[in-house]
Amino acid sequence: MIFPFVWRLLPGPAWLRVVLLLVLVAAIVAVLFQWVYPWFSVTFDIQDQNVEAVP
Repeated sequence: MIFPFVWRLLPGPAWLRVVLLLVLVAAIVAVLFQWVYPWFSVTFDIQDQNVEAVP
């Protein structure tokens, strides 16, 4: 699993590890919203969403 590996990799006591882990998660979410999702949206053209009524 990835979480135990990251937990062992982070330095310091448990409270510092929790803070660092929260900062890492926030940074990953920020990168996803800032660059990855807009790139994905433009590249795969998912802007056009149509819902058709079924008779």
